[in-house]
Amino acid sequence: MVKDLSADLVDHLKSISPSDTPFMDAAKPALKAQVGGDHYKNMAIQPVEYCIKNNIPFVEGNVIKYVSRWRNKGGVKDLKKARHMLDVLIEANEEPTVAP
Repeated sequence: MVKDLSADLVDHLKSISPSDTPFMDAAKPALKAQVGGDHYKNMAIQPVEYCIKNNIPFVEGNVIKYVSRWRNKGGVKDLKKARHMLDVLIEANEEPTVAP
């Protein structure tokens, strides 16, 4: 059984101070606006903020995005998108197999 890390993640994200996220200052309001819904606005930290802060590349960022929003936006379809992104990442990083 997989441990639910949601509470631990929320506690960690709440511990991040504004000085830890300089890209979220008043001079940079882009992340305060959301185009196409409000499924990120109630999160302690938006997936894009987390990815920027942790230098997470595009494909991994998509996994985080889809898993973070699936309950409030796309449902199981978002989980399937996350799985697809994981498959892309795995294929891109697997050692090539040599035919016998």
